[in-house]
Amino acid sequence: MTRDPNQGPTGGATPHLVIPSGRGAEAIAFYEKAFGATERTRQHAEDGKRLMHAHLEVNGGSLMLHDEFPEYGMDADVVPKGVTIHLQVDDADAWWARAIQAGATETMPLADQFWGDRYGNVRDPFGHSWSIGSPVRD
Repeated sequence: MTRDPNQGPTGGATPHLVIPSGRGAEAIAFYEKAFGATERTRQHAEDGKRLMHAHLEVNGGSLMLHDEFPEYGMDADVVPKGVTIHLQVDDADAWWARAIQAGATETMPLADQFWGDRYGNVRDPFGHSWSIGSPVRD
C-alpha cells in the first residue's frame, strides 16, 4: 500500500497546537511567513469557519494544529504554556529575523550560548513558544 505523504506523520512525536479564538487559518499564514511552513492539508469543521485539522511541514518536521473546540470537552480561550517547539536550523539569525518580521515576540534574545549554539526564544501571536538555534562551533 502506498501512503499519501500529505496525510501526516507516521512515527515520532509531532507537536499538535491548539490555536485560540478560531484563528487557525491566521496561524497557518503566520507559520508560512515566519518559519517557511508548507501546508500539507487543511480541514474545516462543520461550521465552515473553524479549522478542525491542519498538517504543516516546518524545517523538515511535521506540525499539526486546530482551532479550539470547547464543545468537544476542550478548554475555551486556551493560553498555551509549558512547551517550547525547537527549530534547529542552518542560520539562526536569518530564521530569527524572519520570525520577528512576521510578528513573533522575543522572549530570550538570540545570542551565542555556552553550549555552542546561537540560540534564542520567541512567542508567536497565538501564545506558543519557539526556540531557534544553530551551531556556532563543533
